[in-house]
Amino acid sequence: MTKPNLLELPLGVQLVYLAEGGANVIYRFVGNPVLGKKDPRPLSPSALDADRCNLPPQFKGKLLRLRKETAADISYKEIVQNFDTIIRPLFNPEELVDQTLIRLPEGLLSSCNEQLRTAERNGARPKKRHGGYLCVHEPFGLLITDMTTAGDPGASLAELKPKWLIQSPSAPATAHRCRTCALREMKNREGQLQGLKDQRSFCPLDLVSEQYENVLRATGLIKGCKDRSRLARILYRNPILQRLQSLQKTERDVGLQGPAAQSREMSLAMTLRDCTMFIKIPHDEKSPVQIRLGDLDLKTGAGGKAGYWRDLETQLINQGWYRGSNRSQDSGECALHNPRRPSQSHLS
Repeated sequence: MTKPNLLELPLGVQLVYLAEGGANVIYRFVGNPVLGKKDPRPLSPSALDADRCNLPPQFKGKLLRLRKETAADISYKEIVQNFDTIIRPLFNPEELVDQTLIRLPEGLLSSCNEQLRTAERNGARPKKRHGGYLCVHEPFGLLITDMTTAGDPGASLAELKPKWLIQSPSAPATAHRCRTCALREMKNREGQLQGLKDQRSFCPLDLVSEQYENVLRATGLIKGCKDRSRLARILYRNPILQRLQSLQKTERDVGLQGPAAQSREMSLAMTLRDCTMFIKIPHDEKSPVQIRLGDLDLKTGAGGKAGYWRDLETQLINQGWYRGSNRSQDSGECALHNPRRPSQSHLS
């Protein structure tokens, strides 16, 4: 069987820093490939207008994701293999932020790291990301689906983490908080002791409620939401959310039950509870809405992560965060707490 040709990033394709997380940096492509150019350098966002650049067809509608040096040190080759064999079969292609390996030209990662250091000196890089740089030993990047609104200024992008769409299997039967709301309240209490402002977010159980009013309530706390009622209509009985909820019901090896702490089953179960939903909403209500799930790298329980998951669950149970018995907690947004809402018991 002939191995398919691996995509290679052409020399001369230039990059603009877009965003970053704890493990990756995302870049946008700009400029034309120039054969023989030896030093592709990332540019500032104002350097070029990407819409006027004649990029190769396979780069249209794509962003470049580059891996940071992290303790986990999982190669992109392994990440893509897990994605292709475990995650991709669970969803339709149009439901996923796609990712494809692409070989990087020599010197690109070093140039990008220099730009990150310059951005730190100029105050252009978030302080919490200072000191984290790209892994210069990683030969690949990832081409990922561009879910930004670039090129469509009238569109809006809503972004949310569906998290636990069903209750944790080890939560107390008398719980007044779902897993997500219990954890948020615990973190808020820890933040209060440090003088930090409380964080608010929607209850994931509202997203999959059969009551439209509950979905509408959740949209008031979703990032990037410009039109709550329109977003609520999109999310109400949404097939991708329903599919994700169904998978979370099937993959229940979480909490304090289940297989060995570092099993592949637990890794998949936790991955399905920590993905991000991107909803690109065009200005024209007659145009199609694009919804994709991202952040679906298979979570690993290695390096103490599995123990952390279980310790956290034990803390939520033993300290009463599921029951809502802590005096520092207010009524919150949780569907399990509000007696005026229709019963959510069918979600547990």
